[in-house]
Amino acid sequence: MIRYRFKGLAAAALVAVLSLPLLGAVTGKPAPQFNLPSKDGKTVSLAQYKGQVVMINFWASWCHPCRDEMPLLENIYKQYNKLGFVLLGVNVEPDSKAADGFLTALKSPVTFPVLYDRDSKVSQEFSVASMPSTVIVDRKGNVRMLHLGYKPGDEQEYMNSIRQLVRE
Repeated sequence: MIRYRFKGLAAAALVAVLSLPLLGAVTGKPAPQFNLPSKDGKTVSLAQYKGQVVMINFWASWCHPCRDEMPLLENIYKQYNKLGFVLLGVNVEPDSKAADGFLTALKSPVTFPVLYDRDSKVSQEFSVASMPSTVIVDRKGNVRMLHLGYKPGDEQEYMNSIRQLVRE
């Protein structure tokens, strides 16, 4: 039994170590540029937000933590939007109808831009490996944070990063 526990711990440690280069390769470098269709029918590019702090939240309708996180993201958007901050919600599903249904089912609607990455090319460029995933880009266009997953309290980490970056 001890041998099996050791193997499990060794496997977990290996996964953690192998994940480090992925995260390090993304943060500190220029954010991949993209153009995506939005919920309101316009095409949105990351470049149009240069000079602002941009949070990009990748999500899916089947993701339960995404459902928990979405109202918190709306609160963050409302709180920091007037300080040179924008939040882009990027749905990664091929069928945007599922995303629209998810958004309609929320208790209160989101007011930040919602984009559709139907072929997941943009999420792949940002090394997104789980849902939800959040990327924060500084005013110069560099990735400053990549956060994989969501658990209650993670929003404090987001707000700490945003507060720091809007002051830069």
